[in-house]
Amino acid sequence: MSERRVRAVGLLGGGVIGSGWAARFLLNGVDVRLYGPSPSAVERVQKKLDNARRAYRRLTLVSLPPEGALTVVNSVADAVHGVELVQESAPERLGLKQQLLAMASQAAAPETLICSSTSGLRPSLLQSGMEHPDRLLVAHPFTPVYLLPLVELCAGQATAPEALARAAEIYRGVGMHPLVVRKEVDGFIANRLQEAMWREALWLVHDDLATVQEVDDAIRYSFGLRRAIMGPFCVAGGGTGMRQFMEQWGRPGLKWPWTKLTDVPELTDVFLDKLAEQADARGENLPSLELEQKRDDSLVAMLQALRAQGCAAGETLARWEQGLSDRVPPLTNNRPTACSHARDTV
Repeated sequence: MSERRVRAVGLLGGGVIGSGWAARFLLNGVDVRLYGPSPSAVERVQKKLDNARRAYRRLTLVSLPPEGALTVVNSVADAVHGVELVQESAPERLGLKQQLLAMASQAAAPETLICSSTSGLRPSLLQSGMEHPDRLLVAHPFTPVYLLPLVELCAGQATAPEALARAAEIYRGVGMHPLVVRKEVDGFIANRLQEAMWREALWLVHDDLATVQEVDDAIRYSFGLRRAIMGPFCVAGGGTGMRQFMEQWGRPGLKWPWTKLTDVPELTDVFLDKLAEQADARGENLPSLELEQKRDDSLVAMLQALRAQGCAAGETLARWEQGLSDRVPPLTNNRPTACSHARDTV
């Protein structure tokens, strides 16, 4: 379980995912070169960084390293210059991603690792048009990127095995849990599971079997808590325990017509209005900043609880803290939190 610490990364895209990556890398002492053509990209990164600083102060008492420098650049070539890792987080459009990745591969040094944050596109498709496609792989994170530790790693047909190993070391070094997707598949692992539940949630509301509030409550007050600790399979134990569980619940239960499988309700205006009205009726419509902070505080509390039990994502948190404590002096009351920002023309 080695860790490779990078000094500088190039980020292509400053949206929700790109700004989350910026916060995770900067707070782990990594310099970031950001190419975000959107006029709001820099402001979004700054806001995300403020939220991440707030969350990390609650998450750990271990001293963080001096923050990395954020440099805003105005071209892909400038973003990938002199970095060890390029992280592409553009909108989920194949042509756009292929163009950006091809430009990055032309401008980056041959040894630079290039990763895409795509949530479902196969890496072999993304490698089209790239120079050195052997260094391209998918590194798919989850929002908020600076707190949730999972990053799914998926290699394409041309990806070199050593690129996958290098990527895993890099992401461990910034406190993440790399999960290697062994075979290329649309949506990888976590999103395929998430989308199946999302489809069924939509059907329950569409068919007036449950409201938006009732669906959310059904998950967050029951198996949502359990799954954070055990996942879907550990509940059955191992070996004969799994066999007994499946014989008791799997054989009959999986044949019951309880779910809609892969069918999706048509997103008509009437159905979308229903979703919006029910969501508004819950009375939980906090301003976006307050909602993000409430989410982060809840995630911090859960991660700390899991760390106390040495369980699941709590182990990742503990390993990241150990790495931090090995790198920096003990916490002092006057530890600086300001980031060093070097800014080029936007």
